[in-house]
Amino acid sequence: MREPKIIIPDDFRIYFERDDGVVKYPDPLLRKTAKPVQRITPDLNELIDHMVRVMKKAKGVGLAAPQVGVPLRIIVIAPPEQQPRVIINPQVLERVGEQTGLEGCLSIPQLFGDVKRAKHITLRGVNRHGKPIRLHLEDDPARIALHEVDHLEGILFIDRAIQETLRWEHPQNENEEEII
Repeated sequence: MREPKIIIPDDFRIYFERDDGVVKYPDPLLRKTAKPVQRITPDLNELIDHMVRVMKKAKGVGLAAPQVGVPLRIIVIAPPEQQPRVIINPQVLERVGEQTGLEGCLSIPQLFGDVKRAKHITLRGVNRHGKPIRLHLEDDPARIALHEVDHLEGILFIDRAIQETLRWEHPQNENEEEII
């Protein structure tokens, strides 16, 4: 997969300079493969709490640990009107069907584009208490989980986006942003 080069327009740089706790493109950490979590510790649970706070403050619907500067295999997904779910060492076991939909990313603020993803997925991992979990997700929750799992592999949504659909958009209202 060839890494697309994004040029951040001058009038969008302010969003990249915001200190909101999210690592921003083109930070090289976003292109590294995250390491598996070996054991659940109090520090790890503090990291998870931090991730949830950062995601909520940024009005995101998902976040991966590399996006807060920690190269570990942890994701949080929070589809609208659902409680955040933490998946440690997630593995996609099955991908079925196809959907194309609009995505953005807290690490590339205000850039959006259409991405093809599986419509249904089965995801395996462990929760924050170390208990094995298996999730069957479809539609937006599947899209969000796949977007976050990609972060663990150093893949950004711009790598998968239909290039001609990529576009910069100023928020209509700062309080209405909702970004994967």
